[in-house]
Amino acid sequence: MKAEIIAVGTELLLGQIVNTNAQFLSQKLAGLGVDVYFQTVVGDNSERLRQAIEIGRSRADLLVFTGGLGPTQDDLTKDVLADYLKRKLIIHEPSMAQIEEMFSSRGIHMALSNRRQALMIEGGDPLENTTGLAVGNGLSVDGTLYLLLPGPPREMKPMMDGAGEVWLRSVLGETKPLYSRILKFAGIGESNLEAKLLDLIDGQVDPTIAPYAKEGEVSIRVSTKAGTPDEAGQKIDKTLEKIKERVGEHLYAQQDIPIEEEVVHLLRASRRKLASAESCSGGLLAELITNVPGSSGEYVGGVVTYTNIMKHHLLSIPMTQLEGEGTPGAISDSTAALMAERVRELADADFGVSLTGVAGPSESEGKPVGLVYVGIAERGKKAVVHTLNLSGGRSMIRLRAVKVALYRLWLALQGR
Repeated sequence: MKAEIIAVGTELLLGQIVNTNAQFLSQKLAGLGVDVYFQTVVGDNSERLRQAIEIGRSRADLLVFTGGLGPTQDDLTKDVLADYLKRKLIIHEPSMAQIEEMFSSRGIHMALSNRRQALMIEGGDPLENTTGLAVGNGLSVDGTLYLLLPGPPREMKPMMDGAGEVWLRSVLGETKPLYSRILKFAGIGESNLEAKLLDLIDGQVDPTIAPYAKEGEVSIRVSTKAGTPDEAGQKIDKTLEKIKERVGEHLYAQQDIPIEEEVVHLLRASRRKLASAESCSGGLLAELITNVPGSSGEYVGGVVTYTNIMKHHLLSIPMTQLEGEGTPGAISDSTAALMAERVRELADADFGVSLTGVAGPSESEGKPVGLVYVGIAERGKKAVVHTLNLSGGRSMIRLRAVKVALYRLWLALQGR
């Protein structure tokens, strides 16, 4: 079963409203075993809406419409679809009675245009609107299914969860829902991850493997259709083992969480504390860590020593280390090591993490943009420094540096 979602409304094309309905419906349909292949947005124009219907019908078995069921003249969905199917629009009397009762109970005169909300396409099934006035509609015509839902999410979601789902299940019969598991990776880029898994991706049938990236994160979605969650889990686990053989050292979670959340979990489980000293990242590491609820139990605190004088005063790093001809400078592996060690000692934490480097837009200390040093100091061990050569703009370099620092900390927490 292939589906296309057609969102109707000029306000969507103008960017005045975000199409959150499509996200909700895609997730809902996947749970019903229906594959969404296309999402279309069309304005309040009868000719273009008709074109969208014709194109959708040529490539999908189910067309799901949102919007255009209201009382005004630009609410065209039912009119255009009825004309396309050569069917009449009829009044759904229970909905009409509900509309009249609403206006009467409030002592408001009902404009004739409000009758449009009770119209449905002849031969279809009405779908009750429990939070609004416009009746929905479900039709099966010449092998194609049509599902008409309101545009406002507060009306669309309850209708889809209720009458819409009931109708779909009645016409679809037995289906296998789509199950997915999100795998999260760190310390590896999207292209490198894909390269290591390319033969699995190219040869995929079921389950399917789809890599995708967010800023500073890489994920893989493994999906399969199955009759039960247990059956799906067994199928996904087989694919997971193949993935772990290739890139298991970068796999930090089997759920959609950022690496900072997993780091906090590991700190909590091992009853260890973290402190941080940041220069080029400007406190971004501390921000990400403290975004995790309950992280105060694991994160002691941090300092942003953006200038040399602050590195000297707050972390007791000698100026002879930071400035002067022949000195390592603030942007160096030895300074990163000192920052990590000193902040760990200062906070009496189990781990100290440091970042110092050049985020841009211009070089510093004769060092190129994108050069960043990450220091990891663990209690009882000598600090380890990792050298990064990152690309991108200033914000991206800072984010990537922090994500790598969290990845290195994640490894250290596991003794790796």
